[in-house]
Amino acid sequence: MPRAGKKASALPAPNEDDSNVVFGDPKAAKYGSKGNTGGGPAKARYKKLDRRGIVDRQTPCEYALRTLSKTKVGEARLYDGNPLRIINTGRILKPLQSKSPEGFSSMVILKATNPKTKETIVLPPFKLPPSYKHITVQPTAVEARHFAATYALFRVCSMRNIHMMLPPTYRDLWKKEFQELKGEDVRESRGYMYEADPFAAKLEREEAQALMTKKREERERQKAKETEQPANLLAASSANGENSNRNVTKGWTKVPKIDMGKRTRAHVEDVVRRDAIWNPHGAIISEFQRRNIVNEFTDLGFRRSHAEEAAEECKDREEALEWVLIHVPEDDLPRWSLPGGYIAGVSMASANLKREASVKRLAEAGYSLDLCARALDKHEGNESLAAEALQNALIGLDDPLSTTDFSNFRLTESGKEDSTWTEEQETLSAIFGDRFKRVSLDLYHVQLQVPHFKNPCTLAIMNTKLYPQTPPVIWLDSPGLPAYIRLSTIRQLVERASAELLGEPMIFNMVDWLENEIPRIVENPGKLREVSAAASVHRPTQPTQNQSGLRARRQPARIDWNPGNHRSLDNLDRWKAKQNFPQQMNMLASRKTLPAWRLQDAIVKAVNHHQVTIISGETGSGKSTQSVQFVLDDMIQRQVGACANIICTQPRRISALDLADRVSDERCSNVGDEVGYAIRGESKQKTGVTKITFVTTGVLLRRLQTSGGRKEDVVAALADVSHVVVDEVHERSLDTDFLLVLLRDVLVSRKDLKVILMSATLDAGVFENYFSGESTVARIEIQGRTYPVDDYYLDDVIRMTGFSTGTQSGNIDNSDREDMDPSVASAIQGIGMRINYDLIASTVRAIDSRLGSQEGGILIFLPGTLEINRALDAIRTIPNIHALPLHASLMPIEQKRVFPPAPRGKRKVIAATNVAETSITIEDVVAVIDSGKVKETSFDPQNNMVKLEEVWASRAACKQRQGRAGRVQAGKCYKLYTRNAEAKMAERPEPEIRRVPLEQLCLSVRAMGVIDVPAFLGSALTPPESLAVEGAMDLLGRMNALDGDELTALGRHLSMIPADLRCGKLMVYGATFGCLEACLTIAAILTVKSPFVSPQAKREESKAARISFAPGQGDLICDLRAYEEWSQKRGSSSYRDIRLWCDQNYLSTETLNDISSNRSQYLSSLQEAGFLPSTYQAAIQSSLNAHNSNTALIRALIAGAFNPQLARIDFPDKKFATSISGAVELDPEARTIKFFNQDNGRVFVHPSSTLFGAQGFVGGSVYLSYFNKMATSKVFVRELTPFNVYGLLLFSGPIALDTLGRGLVIDGWLRLRGWARIGVLVSRLRMMLDEVLARKIEEPSLDLGNNEVVGLVRKLVELDGLDR
Repeated sequence: MPRAGKKASALPAPNEDDSNVVFGDPKAAKYGSKGNTGGGPAKARYKKLDRRGIVDRQTPCEYALRTLSKTKVGEARLYDGNPLRIINTGRILKPLQSKSPEGFSSMVILKATNPKTKETIVLPPFKLPPSYKHITVQPTAVEARHFAATYALFRVCSMRNIHMMLPPTYRDLWKKEFQELKGEDVRESRGYMYEADPFAAKLEREEAQALMTKKREERERQKAKETEQPANLLAASSANGENSNRNVTKGWTKVPKIDMGKRTRAHVEDVVRRDAIWNPHGAIISEFQRRNIVNEFTDLGFRRSHAEEAAEECKDREEALEWVLIHVPEDDLPRWSLPGGYIAGVSMASANLKREASVKRLAEAGYSLDLCARALDKHEGNESLAAEALQNALIGLDDPLSTTDFSNFRLTESGKEDSTWTEEQETLSAIFGDRFKRVSLDLYHVQLQVPHFKNPCTLAIMNTKLYPQTPPVIWLDSPGLPAYIRLSTIRQLVERASAELLGEPMIFNMVDWLENEIPRIVENPGKLREVSAAASVHRPTQPTQNQSGLRARRQPARIDWNPGNHRSLDNLDRWKAKQNFPQQMNMLASRKTLPAWRLQDAIVKAVNHHQVTIISGETGSGKSTQSVQFVLDDMIQRQVGACANIICTQPRRISALDLADRVSDERCSNVGDEVGYAIRGESKQKTGVTKITFVTTGVLLRRLQTSGGRKEDVVAALADVSHVVVDEVHERSLDTDFLLVLLRDVLVSRKDLKVILMSATLDAGVFENYFSGESTVARIEIQGRTYPVDDYYLDDVIRMTGFSTGTQSGNIDNSDREDMDPSVASAIQGIGMRINYDLIASTVRAIDSRLGSQEGGILIFLPGTLEINRALDAIRTIPNIHALPLHASLMPIEQKRVFPPAPRGKRKVIAATNVAETSITIEDVVAVIDSGKVKETSFDPQNNMVKLEEVWASRAACKQRQGRAGRVQAGKCYKLYTRNAEAKMAERPEPEIRRVPLEQLCLSVRAMGVIDVPAFLGSALTPPESLAVEGAMDLLGRMNALDGDELTALGRHLSMIPADLRCGKLMVYGATFGCLEACLTIAAILTVKSPFVSPQAKREESKAARISFAPGQGDLICDLRAYEEWSQKRGSSSYRDIRLWCDQNYLSTETLNDISSNRSQYLSSLQEAGFLPSTYQAAIQSSLNAHNSNTALIRALIAGAFNPQLARIDFPDKKFATSISGAVELDPEARTIKFFNQDNGRVFVHPSSTLFGAQGFVGGSVYLSYFNKMATSKVFVRELTPFNVYGLLLFSGPIALDTLGRGLVIDGWLRLRGWARIGVLVSRLRMMLDEVLARKIEEPSLDLGNNEVVGLVRKLVELDGLDR
């Protein structure tokens, strides 16, 4: 007989009911396992216990593996076809088997018992989800049990190859259906179901869930505690002194304080109550949420009726809280929402004491002071008429400020008694006794006796001429009773008298009604809106929401592909005639020498028979110039030339301009006729005439983005386009990848649209795979280039020039120099990894000497404009050199200077960035000097840092640079790096979409009607990091460009302006607030750079000159004022005087000109977007520039545009010094002032800033905005602008209310001490400003110069909320 534990004894008997299998403990047979017929104990053993009591035991998976490993060959048959024999280890429980019409199904349950505690763990049944029911149901009970055992075995041994021991049926289930199910579970975070030890996994999950429950309960308790605290905060403070709320105010004592002048606040309240939109979409709060809101607000100290009205009016809790804080009068607000030291009522200061006394008497009824004053003035100081007008407005009869004739309501003339009025007075005096008091002939008071009402109440009654045909004028005086409740009481009383008591003496009945109804009214005063007419100058209205959106451009007509129409025939006739022109024949002969010409038929055939054609070929093969002409000529010959509208995109402006010139020349036509171009701010094309248009990629994207805001509009925007050619796709720029995503979607709807992708590298496979899913794709490879190019590496260049540095640099790879001449190796060591400008100059000198009298230019590739300037400075020392720069910042006219030949007797040398790598041809270049470096943007989404770094170029880019020397003749390429360095370069650059911020891209995608932006970008050729997309969407929300998933009015504006989002936002604000020219200039400065230069030897003098233009106002304001002064001088002074003035003030004339050029481009963009009239002139549109000199406003707008790039200024504790006049506050030392931002904590002012070392900040500024952040030894911020708290409140992130009464929290991290009501008013004012922007986008000609909301915002920022 086998011993316990043998495999044979662990097998179930052949006839055993094994429909439900359970893992047992090692002593299962001993502890009540009578049903076990397996003949032995289970193999799951416990060696030692941890706090759970089940550690270090054999898992079900280990047991199954051990059982199989000990199986003899003869015994293996016992397992074949019987998974139960592998999984079963102990006793068998009552079967869990079910039968249905489809068949039988079974489940397995595993359990384990702690041998010491006797605690048994039973796992839930192992069953498949309902979607797998089709494989669960088996024809027989035995097969169902085997299926269940196989699935249970998979659950604990899926990471093993046990399935190899199973029969084919179960083996297939294991490899296919079970693996698919596991994959689904893992994706849904249910991977714990497949642990080898399911018992330990179960306990770990229970512990984790218990911990989460505990934390959640702690949070709920803390929240409940905080909710309860406001009601008791004031009482606790009064009873226990200041220390009672020490913990509550921790961290709030040093934060800036927010305040608002009384008159300003009254004005803002009037505007908000009148025009603010509440719950614009009519959302209805559920009954459960409504009940919670009412209970919470009641606990916070609001009246239940107010809370109920707010829940009825608003869409959610946050809006309801704002609603009550605005609409509940100040004297009825909870104490926590009031500022410290608040006293109800507003004092007035006036030189007219009589008028002031009258206004105060009128206001005693509960009407606002401002309303009383205006009513009194309207009626020329007649207090009685003003009182009647106010009461009529309260009950809705008339507006107190209207021009209604009040003659019918005049009082009885003074000194003449009305018999009815007099008799009623005598009767009332007899009834009320001492409670009745006659003040004058027409006025008396009655003291009310209100049961269970502690406060004294007095009713004042004033006669009118038509009494008792109309109610008298009344008001209620009760100290401590909120004004709006008194107004509500008066309203209800007058309405009842008007309905039931007219025509007879009514005062007694009115008094009686009041004494009975006041407690009810106090408990439920009615809707705040019913008495709000008396609370403000204007009656509140609920304006309709402005449902503004992008105005769709007029969509082009679809192409008529019918051949042979008269326009197509005219095109054919002109084309045939041109073929016989001598000039055309010469051009044709030149074109035939290009490698692309040999594949003309193949290219045309591929384009005609496929939706997408990928053409790859080396630089100089003619793909960019010839392919589009092949397609056009074919269409003309097929008599469909009228349908041709070929758009060819280029990554850079200079490429589009150059290709338009070259292709026009080859077709013997003028630019703008058959061949044209369109770049930002400039275009030459004729509708219906131009057949090939070279555009920058951004221009085509703009056309799609502004098509209407829906996906269908994007398709319709290309309705008249026959071919889209995307050149230089291998560069993988952000715009190109974005365009490819759009084109792939458009091709699904536009089967007649042809897309041609052109790449200078032979890596077309990735593009083919991208498009092949939905479209047919063809590939064409153009072999060879026009002329050969010889390569020379760094060691060759050193030998050629004899260059020597005389020094050595470390950390350089020596593997290249093992067999070199020692002097060459020493020179390479001395050069190191940096760019050596002396070597560049020596190389130019050596090339010039080698070429001798042979004509030909030299092209130098450098990473950036700074390196270009330094190289040109070194090269200009060489005689007979015509040196020129070439980079993207130059104007097109300056870029074109590189194409003509050099002056006679000089050699042209061009120092360029990578803009010269592709698409452009400089005819006379015979030599290329390649530094091997490039400036590349990198973005870290985790800390939101952007870096522009100098890095090695990719091998693909270097190959492009090499090809520039072989475009028109054989050439040479001098590589200022070693062969080993080239081998270590990346094959191709990383796509830009993965290394730049994505805010502009995400906004553009959303503006085209795409709701799920992350999913859209996930379909890109190379999807961006999800973290970068999430960060971009979050930033758009914080910039107020998105509200949830919806575009705001500001977001719609920004999506149409081709500029950095921050610059675009600044320009929109400038046009809105009347300082457009100033904001245009600042945006251009940020795009170019500061016009100030800072020589190494005169940095302090340069900074002093910069500060002198706007002391203490920040870097950008200094630059702005300097540019404005230069601009004025340019129109009135000579060039020599301007140059001298610039030199004296350390200003760069070239940079100032660049700024002026960029201003013009931005102005054109605003006009194209419809934000400005096409006839805009600064002198004529004065309302757009009325506030260009308002520095405080401009600083606030800069802060709003840069949000959330803000830093908090942390001042040290104040110090004082004694003087003759008393204690004088000392300015803090600069080193004691600290700066903090949200992402990095403490940051530091860059030494180049005008605010570096500042001891104070202008206008009470307590925050800084910054445009750039850079990390070196510290995190520095640059382009700084100080601003005040209202700049933060009005233009920063969302405003949250602190219900403990401490103040406001802005954007989740910036705290302000102050009145919660101010935060709510500003928050609603911001929403109204967004509505103003929405109207502006609908009506571009709308003049906002006199807009009330814009004026209020401007005043708040300029005066920091004060009244002066």
